[in-house]
Amino acid sequence: MSDYLVKALAFNDQVRAYAIKSTETVAEAQRRHYTWPTASAALGRAISATAMLGALLKGDQKLTVKIDGGGPIGLILVDGNAKGEVRGYVTNPQTHFDLNEHGKLDVRRAVGTEGTLSVVKDIGMRDYFTGQVPIVSGELGEDFTYYLVTSEQVPSSVGVGVLVNPDNSILAAGGFIIQLMPGTDDETITAIEKRLGEIPPISKLIQKGLSPEQILEEIFGANNMKIIEKMPVSFTCTCSKDRFSNAIISLGNDEIEDMIATDEKAEAHCHFCNEKYLFTKSELEALLSEAR
Repeated sequence: MSDYLVKALAFNDQVRAYAIKSTETVAEAQRRHYTWPTASAALGRAISATAMLGALLKGDQKLTVKIDGGGPIGLILVDGNAKGEVRGYVTNPQTHFDLNEHGKLDVRRAVGTEGTLSVVKDIGMRDYFTGQVPIVSGELGEDFTYYLVTSEQVPSSVGVGVLVNPDNSILAAGGFIIQLMPGTDDETITAIEKRLGEIPPISKLIQKGLSPEQILEEIFGANNMKIIEKMPVSFTCTCSKDRFSNAIISLGNDEIEDMIATDEKAEAHCHFCNEKYLFTKSELEALLSEAR
């Protein structure tokens, strides 16, 4: 089944929840960037969380998540929108370490803990909304939780997980976000906190093959929640040769003339999806004419 995300309400609409199956989306990122297992886990967790944050938006709104923890993986950058489209990359995709003391991929070591997680939202207004928090864990689930609680002032819990096969391909990926609405009663808060402490890690739940709906049922109980929306999720990049053509034109006459004189061609590379676009000499000459 293709990747998808569900939005739900629980405990008489006191709690808002999201859960995602993102296996194919993360697998596409792994394939495009040839990430090694630890990098795959870090990028995959960021992609899953960003897709769910995107589901909090509306219409044509979009966001960019930037994670720079000072670790060897370097910068993680992920774009998402309200339509379930997401794309992302890491600076050093071939990053991998031995398993940590818990027998899991050592995402914290790859990401680092000396830096920040920032979210920039384009909600269609002149100024962007930017929220930034220090990295508190490096495992990313806790870091997204801290961002929502601190920057957006919403009591939240975020769980994200990625399982990687021995051949580097993605076995499973997914996650959840739970948010308490204003006025949530103490009994509900206590029940959710207790259940979150009891359930297996999110990676175990997705390893069992639980659907997004079943993940939320594990947390709330089937009788305490209702699904209000289901939407597809995919790795989707907005790059194109036309966009790069416009970018080349914006460089100006001198720069384009230099490309023609020096190399007689140009190659543009999209960091997000790793696609390459070749411009021949004749194509550059046509762009030069437009620039003039």
